[in-house]
Amino acid sequence: MEDEKHIRERTADTLKYYVKNIYIAENGKEGYDVYKEKSPDVILCDILMPIVNGIEMIKKIREIDFDTPIVMITAHTEKKYLLDAVKLHLENYIVKPLTLKDLLSTLHKCVDKIHQKNSAVCSLVNGYTFDLDNKVLTYKDEDVKLNKKEYMFLEILYKNKHRIVNYEELQENIWGDSIMTDNAIRSVVSSLRKKLPTSLIINLSGVGYRLNND
Repeated sequence: MEDEKHIRERTADTLKYYVKNIYIAENGKEGYDVYKEKSPDVILCDILMPIVNGIEMIKKIREIDFDTPIVMITAHTEKKYLLDAVKLHLENYIVKPLTLKDLLSTLHKCVDKIHQKNSAVCSLVNGYTFDLDNKVLTYKDEDVKLNKKEYMFLEILYKNKHRIVNYEELQENIWGDSIMTDNAIRSVVSSLRKKLPTSLIINLSGVGYRLNND
């Protein structure tokens, strides 16, 4: 435990050079209390913590907060926990030992997500733009017609463009109480690919979809 405390404090001291405020918690219960009090912009969370582990802490946070970027820190031997973590809408996970390069790269992605969330008009590849407020996709100053499910599918992929959006999220956010069949989702993706660059939407079989907007 002393090693973990040392690593936590050393990481916090390093990040103070790059971010304004840092809040430290020694366990998952304390971490959740700090989250409720401070409402941090980004959460870095170890999986194995005393009292309440990282997975359980994040589950509680996600009950009330779907948007705050969360980064999971894990050891190679803890990868079995990532099966549960996939459902928690993580921004990324970092495998120990931590490096400054990995931390800063991940934090940059989190900052990009926050900025994009606050920006109504988003840039896609090849000159496409996506207006989240007005629900309009544009190419070379001309509107590209989308139906409701196509728009919702593109929106959730864009808002989570640095990670995979799993099938459960698509079911919950697009189909709701209706059943999302394989044919239904394939139809939406096929239609979007006819209106967008075909390489923009990537399918990870058995997992979900992500946006290839690099």
